[in-house]
Order: sequence, then C-alpha cells, then structure tokens
Amino acid sequence: MASSLTKAPAGPAAEKTFLGHPRGLANLFMTEMWERYSFYGMRALLVLYLATEVADGGLGLQDATAVAIYSVYNAMVYLLALPGGWLGDRVWGARKATAIAGVVIMCGHFMLAVPVKAAFFIGLALIAIGSGVLKANISTMVSQLYPDKNDPRRDGGFTIFYMGINLGAFLAPLTIGAVGQKVNWHLGFGMAGVGMGIGLLCYFLGYRHLADESARIPDPLPRADRSALLRKGLIWLGIAAAFYAVVGLAGVFHEDWIIVPLALLGISLPVWYVLRIRRDPDLTEVERGRMSGYIWFLAASAVFWIIYDQGGSVLALFAKNDTQSTLFGFDFPESWFQSLNPLFVMAFAPLFAMLWVALFKRAKEPGTLSKFAMALVLIGTSFGVMMIAQGLASGDARVSPMWLVSVYFLQTMGELCLSPVGLSLTSKLAPEKYSSQMMGVWFLAISVGGSVTALLQTFGAATDSEAWFAIQGALAVLTGVGIYLSRRKVQKLLGGVH
Repeated sequence: MASSLTKAPAGPAAEKTFLGHPRGLANLFMTEMWERYSFYGMRALLVLYLATEVADGGLGLQDATAVAIYSVYNAMVYLLALPGGWLGDRVWGARKATAIAGVVIMCGHFMLAVPVKAAFFIGLALIAIGSGVLKANISTMVSQLYPDKNDPRRDGGFTIFYMGINLGAFLAPLTIGAVGQKVNWHLGFGMAGVGMGIGLLCYFLGYRHLADESARIPDPLPRADRSALLRKGLIWLGIAAAFYAVVGLAGVFHEDWIIVPLALLGISLPVWYVLRIRRDPDLTEVERGRMSGYIWFLAASAVFWIIYDQGGSVLALFAKNDTQSTLFGFDFPESWFQSLNPLFVMAFAPLFAMLWVALFKRAKEPGTLSKFAMALVLIGTSFGVMMIAQGLASGDARVSPMWLVSVYFLQTMGELCLSPVGLSLTSKLAPEKYSSQMMGVWFLAISVGGSVTALLQTFGAATDSEAWFAIQGALAVLTGVGIYLSRRKVQKLLGGVH
C-alpha cells in the first residue's frame, strides 16, 4: 500500500505535515538527534576515559596515545562514510542501511559499557563503522522527502534536520559527560547506547512516513559481483586477523600497530580517490578543471580540520589538566566544555545566514575562497589563544575556563565560514558522473585532518606545549593568507562556478 506521501498531491498543503514539512522529517529529526546524542556523549568521555588512571576507572593510557586513538577513530567515521554511501546505493538502499547502521552503533555503545579492555575497542570499531554508514544515508532520506528539487521547503527541511544534530550534540556532554565522569564511566557509555536505542525506536515508528524512494536500491549490485566482493573482503579480513594474531602471540603488540596503519589509510585513500576522479577520462575539460580547483579547497579544509577536531581530544585534556572547572562558584565536569560548539552553532548559524544574504544584496558578500581564508585565520587564531593559555598554565597553575570558551567560540565562527560553504561548493562543482559521491569526498578532508593528528601523536609530538599550538596556528593562518592571495587563480579553474 502506498504511503500518504505518495498518494497526496504535490502541494504541501495536501499532505500531513510536521511544521509544514513531510511527516517523515519529524522521525528523521528525532533519529538523528538521538544518534548524535549518543555519538557526542561517548566522544565527550572518550579521551578523558582513555587517559584516566586505572585506579580511577580509566584505561591509564598516556595522553599522546589517547589523542591518537581519538583522532584515528574520528578519521575512520568520516572515511567510512564513502563506502557507507556505496552500501546504500548498491546493496541495501538508504532506509535499510540506516536501520542496520543504527543497530551496529547501539551494540557498539553497549560494548563500551562492558568494563573489559578488548570489548571497549571492539565497541569503538562498531561505532565507527555504523556512524559512517548512517551518516552517508540518513541525509539522503531527508532529500528524498522532497521529490521536487525546486520544493521551496527543501532548504528549511535540512535546516530543521541539522538543528537536531546540534541539539543532540549540545545535550550529550551535559548528561552523559556528567554521569560518566561523576558516577561511572561505563554507565555513561551505556547511556549513549540507550540514546541510540531511542533513536532507533523513533526511526522504526516513522517507517511508513518515509519516502518510498528510500526503500529502493538505486543501482543494485549484481549477485555475482556481490559474492566476489564478499570473498575479497573475507580474504583481507583473514589476512589482517592472521597478522595481528602473530603480533599478539609474539608479545610485541602495541596500540601503534593499529593506529599507524589506519592513520596512513586515512590520508592515502582520500588522496588516491580524489586523484582518481580528477583523472577520469569520462570527465569533460571543464569538469576536470573544476576538480583541480576543488583540490585547493580540500587541502585548505584538511588544515582546518586538523585543528578543529582537536576540540574533543587535545582541548579536552587541557580542560582536565590545566583549566579550572569552576565558574561563578559553580563546579562542573570538564566534559561540559564539549557543549560549547553546538551551543554556538545554534546561536550564530542563523545570524551568519542572514549576514551573507544582507551582504549579497549589497553586492559585498565575500567569495567562497575569501570565506575559506577567514575560516583558516579564525581557527589559526584560536590556537594562538591556546598558545597563550598553555603558557599561563605552567606548573600547577590552572587557567580560567574563559580561555577555552574563547577558543571554542573562535573555532565555531571559523566552522560557520567553512563547513556550510564547503558543502554548497561541493554540490556545485561535482562532476555529473560523481554527483552522489562528492559529499563523501568532502568529508574525506576531515579524515585526513584526524589522521595527521594521530600520526603526530604516535611519533612523539607533545600536545601540552606552546609549540604545538603555535606551529599549527601559524600554519592555518598562512594557509588562509595563501588561499586569499590565490583566489583569482583558483577561481579561473572553477569554470564559472562562484
């Protein structure tokens, strides 16, 4: 039986709605909000748990190892979004892929709740795999609620959807973070699993309100190809299992045996994939030129994400080790700092949107390259502030929490100049052949950023030094200046796209 969405006329007034939008948006909003609640709640605890002494319930790892694990985990989430999208397009369809991913994520969180080290890392892998698949497919289902590409509600629908992301990210550290730090780490991880379970319940209750298109497999993989792919996957899995079994039995296993290969994969695979698209003979000269220009944006965004994604690792450890956790006489857990970014996004994203529109009407809106340059200068400046804060936190001294508030504020302002603009530009520059894959390509820059941080930590870079912040901050600012000075040269490559 067809859903009410397909039976109703095209006009929005003729269908049952949620705030004037298709009813399925409400279910996808709740699913994404609770999934992000579980994701950011666990992430707020991750580095703190890894670096906390065993006597206090943590794993007792060195700070550098904790940062490297966090960074490579975050990199894998975004790297796996690409095969996650492929599974939705060719194997399961977006609706089934999202359901499977949600179950995998929930199981991963509950594995983290088990106080066994091996279970913890298995759970972390499950969350990374599930998050990559879900991230790639749930946004597709939002788009499918608006079959008319010119539906005036489309942009508003995505705005509502992304508010769910930030609402979940804001609430998670305040609740899961507090329980994990103040009561029990594994109870906090269990709360994240419950959050994902609530998200799945919202998802399954709203199945009938989703677009019929979400259940369809756009480009089904032939059965023979599916079997061959499964065989290859099992072979590579067997090789990896055998290798790590030998390393373990030899007594030389260390976390670096996993961190370094994954970090190298997180850098090399995105580079290979982007160059593969650039060299595709099916691309027109204009499309090839646009991809050449797009590489500039990807490189610049990778520099941005190297710094930005340390908000949940290096800055979390600075909050734990060097920052006062009292403000106006009120004590709070260090994990609460993780709520600042989504709070600032919810407060300032509408203002940025209005600002760009107002400047456009006056023919004064900065170009995309100029916005990227501003983002890099802002993120670089945030690490300049961190350099000063690190210098003040010498010995046993602890700095005011307002230092971190300022840093997260600057980073969020940079994010609002780069992230929405980058997504929009990606959709404009995408070659027709790769139109559905280019969003995944954009996220690969985040994978590169996290992987670079993981490698730096693995090879001994000290995050609790002024040099760590000064060098990266200067690199970001110089990259921003370079992008701005090269904007006319890059613009010529974009084939008329502004």
